[in-house]
Amino acid sequence: MRVDDKLVEELYGGLAEGTRSRVDCVVEQVCSAKEEGGRICVVTGSGPNLHEGVTTLIAELIRKGIVDGVSTSSAVVAHEMAGCLERVYRVDGVEMGMATDLLPADGKFEITLCGDDVIERLSAEMDVDRELMQRARDLPGDEIIKAAGNMSYPVGLRTERISREICRLARSRKSTFEEIAGAGSDPRTMIGAGAEMKIPVLVTVPQLVGGGSVGMDIADSTEMRERSRRIADLLARSDVIIESALALAQEVHDGPYETYTGHGIWSGWDGEETYRLLGKRLVRIDLDSNLELAWQKERESSRVQEAVAKGLPKTKLMGIPFRMEMSGFARLPGSLPIVGDIGVIWPII
Repeated sequence: MRVDDKLVEELYGGLAEGTRSRVDCVVEQVCSAKEEGGRICVVTGSGPNLHEGVTTLIAELIRKGIVDGVSTSSAVVAHEMAGCLERVYRVDGVEMGMATDLLPADGKFEITLCGDDVIERLSAEMDVDRELMQRARDLPGDEIIKAAGNMSYPVGLRTERISREICRLARSRKSTFEEIAGAGSDPRTMIGAGAEMKIPVLVTVPQLVGGGSVGMDIADSTEMRERSRRIADLLARSDVIIESALALAQEVHDGPYETYTGHGIWSGWDGEETYRLLGKRLVRIDLDSNLELAWQKERESSRVQEAVAKGLPKTKLMGIPFRMEMSGFARLPGSLPIVGDIGVIWPII
């Protein structure tokens, strides 16, 4: 991967001074951890991480030996199975003769735009209706680039069908869906790089919904308790954890095996292995300015911990919309929020 230093300098120069300072701090934390033999884990949310090219950057960091583990969403895995992005042609589904109750809200039907060689390869796996694809091309429509393997024919259909095979194979080999799928994916995707470098890439339990039936197959491939244990082990081994546009962070801040901000007390009580986030560096890149407010209030007056200690509603006590993950994040001494666009922050990092 070639780095456009001029672009990175422009992005860095466009940041507010406080944000630049936070980014510098994160880079220093990552470098220090790696120099001392530490481990870096990235926890990504769903679509924006892929649309902004963040997943591709993370894949390169895996290949360079900087990122040592990833947890992500089933939607991202589904898109990466299909190659990350694809060019599609969108037409009126009714004009195609499609049943309206099968079409999405905008009534559009999409076909994948790809070379004959790709269609030939797909035809070896499934019946491809080339006449259907040609009828779509003959209609007026829009050509766009979007996240791959979702709503387009035949790649979207192929992704969901092959996921059933991957699920069966993962269960028979006592492996994870993500590892099996990664072995056949492009090495410039996170799951592909993870498989190549023997680095765990795992879907978190709260993000199992997504990618159509791919999410269900990922869920069925590994029992929930085993999945939570694998993710807990990944986080326990990590020195720096970077959350990237993550909407559902319960597995990090409120996990069943974490004892500092999570619910691990009773797992430990019953003899199961637990871990603590205390002492780890936790970075969250997010556009929600309320995250910064919650973090600042905790630093200034321990307002979040006070609400927890008194059993009070955090939203009323703090006067801001309060997402669940803000509680554990704000109370962790080693946490650091970066309020900014992941499409700007990640290239700089």
